[in-house]
Amino acid sequence: MNRRQFLASTTAAILTTRAQAQDAQTPFRVKYFNVDAGTGLHDVTPAPDGTVWFTGQRSGALGRLNPRDSAFKLVSLGKGAAPHGVTIGPDGAPWVTEGGQNAIARVDPGDHKVTLFRLPEKAADANLNTGVFDKRGVYWFTGQSGFYGRLDPKSGEMKVFEAPRGVGPYGITVTPNGDIWYASLAGSYIARIDPATGNASVVQPPTPKQGARRVWSDSRGRIWVSEWNSGNVSVHDPADGTWRAWKLPGSHPRTYAVYVDDKDKVWLTDFSANAIMRFDPVGATFNAFPSDRAGANVRQLDGRPGEVWGCESGQDRLVLIQTAAPA
Repeated sequence: MNRRQFLASTTAAILTTRAQAQDAQTPFRVKYFNVDAGTGLHDVTPAPDGTVWFTGQRSGALGRLNPRDSAFKLVSLGKGAAPHGVTIGPDGAPWVTEGGQNAIARVDPGDHKVTLFRLPEKAADANLNTGVFDKRGVYWFTGQSGFYGRLDPKSGEMKVFEAPRGVGPYGITVTPNGDIWYASLAGSYIARIDPATGNASVVQPPTPKQGARRVWSDSRGRIWVSEWNSGNVSVHDPADGTWRAWKLPGSHPRTYAVYVDDKDKVWLTDFSANAIMRFDPVGATFNAFPSDRAGANVRQLDGRPGEVWGCESGQDRLVLIQTAAPA
């Protein structure tokens, strides 16, 4: 263990102790679920029926986990597949940004039939990243090569737009009132998309070259941002245009994922600390949940009331943090 790893592990241990002390009344429980080695876990999303869907970027598959018995199934998405993001649509099916085939994939939750919606030629090699559904049931997605787009599942109509500053579009979120925002990792900005025209308006975070990676809206429509380069978590309030930022604990945090739970607590992943972090905006306090294995590299978080889910891409495990006592 080198000095950086020692400091990171020590910081995580201290923060975990604080978390236990501060949240003695909160029954946090951490569970792990193994999948096949070489799956290449990336993104995860829980489904209404209690199962959990996840992408296997290296294996070209979409996986479905039953947390009740830890059983899982892998569904091949086709030759050359390399899926990145996954979210559940209004139809109850998982929708995937399938970068390997440059398409949006829908997987039927019943018979696991795969339907592909391919991007137009002008967006070849879009390097698809993540997607989200707006309040009208339209699917919006990002591509790191400099694109974002929308797909109407009912008509199959797809439109792709060039990002205002070129390469970088990464995470994407929808607010409670239906606004669509995305983050540009390479561009170090966030942008609001006009759903009527498809135009994106750039909003520049105050920290230069911060590396805005992923975004998530809270219940008030504020946009939380994981800043990969700066190690910050920041929040933008579109109502008044304000920003606030907090540095994650440790000597050199690397903030990858962000997710806001139903209590408006902010969850993050820190590659440097090898931990999932919980941030309470009210008291501006962090709690750490370090992995029990080195190099976990949790790339994305999602959840439902009482649960936070992540994918340990470095260990091919799903991780569950229960934030409420199981029913």
